[in-house]
Amino acid sequence: MSTFTIIPIVFVIGLVGAVMAYRRSRALVGKDGVKMHSRPTYHASFVACWGIIPALLTLAVWLIVSPIVISTNVSGNFPEGVLAQSQLTEGLAYGIVESIGTGLRVLPDDERATITDTTPVADVTALLRNRGIPTASAATDWMVPLALQLNSLQFWSRWAMTLVVFVVAVAGTFWSYRQIAPRLRARNNVERIVNGALIAASSIAIMTTVGIVFSMLFETIDFFSRISPAEFFFGTVWEPRFSNVGSSGNAGSFGFIPLLAGTLYIGAVAMLIAVPIGLFAAIYMAEYADNRTRSIVKPLLEVLAGIPTIVYGFFALITVGPFLRDLSAQISGLVSGNYVSFIEAQSVLTAGLVMAIMLIPFVSSLSDDIITSVPTSLRDGSLGLGATRSETIKRVILPAALPGIVSAVLLTASRAIGETMIVVLAAGVAANLTLNPFEPMTTITVKIVAQLTGDLEFNTPQTLVAFALGMTLFVITLCLNVYALYIVRKYKEQYE
Repeated sequence: MSTFTIIPIVFVIGLVGAVMAYRRSRALVGKDGVKMHSRPTYHASFVACWGIIPALLTLAVWLIVSPIVISTNVSGNFPEGVLAQSQLTEGLAYGIVESIGTGLRVLPDDERATITDTTPVADVTALLRNRGIPTASAATDWMVPLALQLNSLQFWSRWAMTLVVFVVAVAGTFWSYRQIAPRLRARNNVERIVNGALIAASSIAIMTTVGIVFSMLFETIDFFSRISPAEFFFGTVWEPRFSNVGSSGNAGSFGFIPLLAGTLYIGAVAMLIAVPIGLFAAIYMAEYADNRTRSIVKPLLEVLAGIPTIVYGFFALITVGPFLRDLSAQISGLVSGNYVSFIEAQSVLTAGLVMAIMLIPFVSSLSDDIITSVPTSLRDGSLGLGATRSETIKRVILPAALPGIVSAVLLTASRAIGETMIVVLAAGVAANLTLNPFEPMTTITVKIVAQLTGDLEFNTPQTLVAFALGMTLFVITLCLNVYALYIVRKYKEQYE
C-alpha cells in the first residue's frame, strides 16, 4: 500500500476515534452529578492525537530507516571486486541495480515470473527495452538476482510498514478511548501535545542550521589539512588544477581574495542602485501615493521578485550587457573618434545593474511594510506641531522605522551576496582582481558551482575547496545578520 494511501486511512482511524470519544464524553456530562474536567472537544482531540501522531511518526521513521537497511543488505552482496573500489563506483552499481528492479516492477505478472536469478542480464534488458523501459548499458549478470532481492525486500518492507502503522493507529485510538473519564485531564494533555509540536517545529530550523554547518565543517577541515589557510585566505590567484585521483602533481592556487573582492564589489554596485530606488519607492507608496496608485504600483514592483534569477541572467546577457558595450563604444567614438568599447558585455557593472533590478522589490516591499507600521500618532503629532510632510518623514518616520529599514537592507545584502545565476551570465567566471567596474569578475557562489560540477569524489583539494568557500560565505552572512540584530536592538531602544 502506498504512503499516500496509508496517511488518509490513519486520519480516518483517528477521526473515527475522535467522534466516538466526543459522543462518550457527552454521555458522561452530568452523569451521577460528576463534573467533567475537560470539554468533549478536548476528549475528542485527545483520542485523535493518540490515534494519528504515533502512527505518522512510525511511518516517518520507517520511511527513513527502511531504505538504509535495504540498501546496506543489497550492497553487502556485491562482488568483492566492486566492494574494493570507491564509494562512487559502488553507488553507481547500486543505482543500476535499483533501475533494473524498478523496471521489473512495472512488467506484467506473466513476464515478471519468467525472470529468475539465473536469467542473463541481456534477456532482462531486452525485455525491458521492448516495453520502452530504459536500462543502463553497464548492467551485468550479477545485478539481476540483486535486483530481484531488492524488489522482494521492498515489497515485504512495504507490507510490514502498512501493518505496523495501522496497528499503532488502532492501538493508540483504542487506548486513548479507554482513558476517557470525568476526571481525565484531556485539555492539559492536548495542550502539552500542541506545545511539543510547536517546539518541534521551531527546532527544525535550528537543527537544519546545525546540520548545514557540520556538513560543511568536516569537509572544510579536510581541505585545510591539505591546503594552508594562509594560502587560501590571503592568496590573490585563483587557479585550481584538476588532476587524477592520487596524482602528486601541483593542485594549483586557491587564492580567496579575488572571489571575495568580486562578491563584495558586485554586491556593492547592486546595493548602491537598489537601496535608494527601493527606499524612495517605499516612501512614496507609504506616505504620498493614494490608495489607487498604491494598489497598482506595489504589486507591479513585487512582480519583479517572482521572476526567476536565470531570466534576469538572460536579460543581462542578451540586452543589458550588449547595450552597455555599444553605448560605451558610441561614447568613445564621440570623444576620440575611435569606436572601441571600454565596457565589456560581461562586467561588474552589468551584473550589479541587473542584480539591483532584482533587489529593488525586496527593499521597497520590506521598507514599505515597516514605514506603514509606524504609529499614526507620531505623524499627527509632528504635523500638529507645524512640520511639513517631508520634515515629518525625515525627522520622525524614518528614525522610528530605522531598525526595520536597516534589517531590510542587510537582508537584501545577504540575498545579493548569495546570487549565482545573474553573475554567471552577466559577469562571467573569470576570477579577476580589479577595481575597474567595466571588467568581468566572479563571486564565491559561482566558483562553488564550478568546483562541484560533474561526477566528482570529495577527496581532492579541487572539490573540497567548495566546502571551504561555502563555510566562509556562511560566516560572512552570519556576521551580517549579527550586525543587523545589533543595529535593530540599538535603535529600537532609542526610539521606543
